[in-house]
Amino acid sequence: MPVTRDVVFVEGVRTPFGKAGSLYEETRADDLVVNCIRELMRRHPELPGERVDEVAIAATTQTGDQGLTLGRTAALLAGLPKSVPGYAIDRMCAGAMTAVTTTASGIAFGAYDVAIAGGVEHMGRHPMGEGTDPNPRFLAERIVDESALVMGATAENLHDMFPAITKERADQYALLSQQRVARAYESGVIQQGLVPTAARSTELGWGLATADEPPRPGTTIEALSDLKTPFRPHGNVTPGNAAGLNDGATACLLAESEAAAELGLAPSMKLVGYAFAGVDPSVMGVGPVPSTERALQRAGLTIDDIGAFEINEAFAVQVLAFLDHFGIDQDDERVNPYGGAIALGHPLASSGVRLMIHLARQFAERPEVRYGITTMCVGLGMGGTVIWENPHYTGGDN
Repeated sequence: MPVTRDVVFVEGVRTPFGKAGSLYEETRADDLVVNCIRELMRRHPELPGERVDEVAIAATTQTGDQGLTLGRTAALLAGLPKSVPGYAIDRMCAGAMTAVTTTASGIAFGAYDVAIAGGVEHMGRHPMGEGTDPNPRFLAERIVDESALVMGATAENLHDMFPAITKERADQYALLSQQRVARAYESGVIQQGLVPTAARSTELGWGLATADEPPRPGTTIEALSDLKTPFRPHGNVTPGNAAGLNDGATACLLAESEAAAELGLAPSMKLVGYAFAGVDPSVMGVGPVPSTERALQRAGLTIDDIGAFEINEAFAVQVLAFLDHFGIDQDDERVNPYGGAIALGHPLASSGVRLMIHLARQFAERPEVRYGITTMCVGLGMGGTVIWENPHYTGGDN
């Protein structure tokens, strides 16, 4: 058996994303991800449950209903055979992305043929940092700046680092995200990846979530410009040009290419390579720049080879820093054409697979594109980038 085998992304699904503690106020986090796993198996009856070799599920705050080795418990609760193992993983915002790259590495090495990877975050129940105890040496020994522990403050630092990225530019990008999500909903693009999810809350009662709660389709640039800057007086970061606090889950199906063909699993993307990189935690939003450069270099590609981008929108300034670095216009149609986290929400550890769902859709709609990337910044000063190849590629510019 060869040491390196081709890995394909078959399909990803997700729950609709809710505002923290609203739509899913009384819905368990583990039930959200169980719903995604069940939906993957429902959509692929050609895959016997016993052929799933691993389940890796990420959560940033691994406690309560996000604890107890989520990959294993979610596999059992989803009805997979008891022979299917699983584990939990944490790389903060890049949790689901790391679940994908870790299990994909196992597939490439020959340890697995088929795996499920994903993530969940119920920020309404488990706010970021809940129950943590940062070592006092971080600040006492000046290992990190105090602002490094507050993500919004790091975004303000990024504005300082790149003064050409003004609040006006950040607001314009945020408006574009809202508009693109609205268009994607109108055309039925986003709904294809959603799993209808039972939900119950004090305000909304019992219901079935079939659409994301955070988008604000009526957003205007005037409304965005009037919002307060909670992380710094007269600052640049607002609730309008940053992702909110959200609840939601994702899961995807990965397979070795020959095993996928044997089982009748149609690939929607092929893994080319990936990289993670560290940066100064006080400007963690710049992380996707070195991780992308590293991933491209290792794959023997350049940014000009990339025809589709899915960049997590934790903050508008972080996306703009990436685009400016690589000389890409902020309204380029190759970048987040269906909108992003500013409008849809960012349930931390789940978001990496949401990016992949959107990139797979870009590939299906654009056979002239050969390569695309999913990339995101990560708390405590990191970036993650995954490069994918379009199996539908028919020849073109890249």
